[in-house]
Amino acid sequence: MAEMLPAWVADGTAEETEPGGDAIRMLNTLQTNASYLEQVKRERGDPQAQLEAMQGFLERSGLKVEDLDRLNIIHVTGTKGKGSACAFTECILRNYGLKTGFYSSPHLVQVRERIRINGQPISKDLFSKYFWLVYNRLEETKDPAHASMPAYFRFLTIMAFHVFLQEKVDLAVVEVGIGGTYDCTNIIRAPVVCGVSSLGIDHTSILGDTMEKIAWQKGGIFKPGVPAFTVAQPERPLEVLRERAQERECPLYLCPELDDFEEGCRALELGLAGAHQRSNAALALQLARTWLQRCGCPGLGELKEVPPSTELLGRPVPLAPAFQLTDAMIQGLRDTEWLGRTQVLSHGPVTWYLDGAHTTSSIQACVRWFRQTALNQDKPHDGSEVRVLLFNATGDRDTAALLKLLVPCHFDYAVFCPNFTEVSVANNADQQNFNVTLENALTRCLENQRTWTRLLEEKVGQDPWLPSPLRVGGLLQPAPTRGSLLLVPPAPRPLNSPALVFPCLAQALRWVAQGRDPQLAAPTASGAQPHPAASSGAVLLREAAAVRVLVTGSLHLVGGALRLLEPALSQ
Repeated sequence: MAEMLPAWVADGTAEETEPGGDAIRMLNTLQTNASYLEQVKRERGDPQAQLEAMQGFLERSGLKVEDLDRLNIIHVTGTKGKGSACAFTECILRNYGLKTGFYSSPHLVQVRERIRINGQPISKDLFSKYFWLVYNRLEETKDPAHASMPAYFRFLTIMAFHVFLQEKVDLAVVEVGIGGTYDCTNIIRAPVVCGVSSLGIDHTSILGDTMEKIAWQKGGIFKPGVPAFTVAQPERPLEVLRERAQERECPLYLCPELDDFEEGCRALELGLAGAHQRSNAALALQLARTWLQRCGCPGLGELKEVPPSTELLGRPVPLAPAFQLTDAMIQGLRDTEWLGRTQVLSHGPVTWYLDGAHTTSSIQACVRWFRQTALNQDKPHDGSEVRVLLFNATGDRDTAALLKLLVPCHFDYAVFCPNFTEVSVANNADQQNFNVTLENALTRCLENQRTWTRLLEEKVGQDPWLPSPLRVGGLLQPAPTRGSLLLVPPAPRPLNSPALVFPCLAQALRWVAQGRDPQLAAPTASGAQPHPAASSGAVLLREAAAVRVLVTGSLHLVGGALRLLEPALSQ
């Protein structure tokens, strides 16, 4: 899931000379994520007014809500896994030879990732073409009495609809931004099928602080007569979804487990790693199959239903039948790619494990994946392995709860930094953020550092056999009188924290890699006063046979890391 990403997360450098650069800069002026969230909070008391405003922007851009019916939309919400479920669905249907559109958020490296055709981000030329088409139409029709331009996310949603209609896709998979009821994608009035992935606690200031309140919001995308599917949920939230479906005269079904599709055949291979992806794949199979049935795609004679197990038949939501999978479905599940989710990058002795988990339940799944993938691997012959956590969290999330789940991974170091790839982002259009300052971001990182220290101290106190960490944390921050960087010790506290804070991702990654990752320059000491924790850690990192780094807590963070670790993604 998809946190919505603000306008400032990496989209390449030197945009002035590249197609679409001016469009991205203009897009950034519309509002960044923090402003959008505040706007949603202000308007949530009158959801109808929100949707009417969105409909007004759509009509001013030259489209009517009825035009969206031609897109044969699959509309998907959820707290975690909804982006992955959409990716599986799109890939399955693309394997049927269909021309697919896919609208998602956030983007990790380039804003164009949000609008895809046949699985690929639209080109810079296409992005620029449709941006200015929509922008100019809105400028020409602005009304002094109302906002002349929609916010960043709303603008991109309208632009995506224009792209998909004019490029004549056969279908569009549309991922909800936040929630459902109040989300601007909910102007879609007649989707072909809807889906709800796993529910959890996130965006509580907007969606509510209980699973039931969040389930009510998610159920807002249900439409009369449009089938909807959900995965296994806790009892009360599932009951709320059922009630919402009844209110809206929407037939709601529970997806069978992926195991039910594997009866009598070999285990399915998924392109996305982690046991938690199995429920996302099961949801995708039901969404794709229902779309194929309702849109009359040939070849459905092969979809023979499998008798359902009796285990879930007593549930308040009826269980959808499993069915025999086609080759296109099997291939689609296998071919699915989704950057920044359970992704592994092997760069010589340094292995990066990237997962944009940012809720308690998704961090739990991330820990299971990381421990199985990284910690169960054969250790180096000389035993010299260093494990590093690189973490950041944004918004109103309970950082302490997230970090507590990561303690059992036994990291040798924890590194905290903001989501800025560089301290100065003046030359990068998608690094511009008009709401978050470096000072505020570093304050949050220092809070995370203190929380991590406290959690480790509590762990040591609970387990007398657990050795106390020996290394001391520090903060790398701009010196007050010049542009050089100083490593400044934090406030006095017990000297037992292996935690460091850096002012940007580039410096954090370089320190971790110590010149051993070919994509990263070696850390420089010019203008810096080395702190003992950084110096001793640098020696360990340089000499270790294997360095394993988990990057998690925020899709923003993972996106910035990907831009630096895989420069080709910016092209």
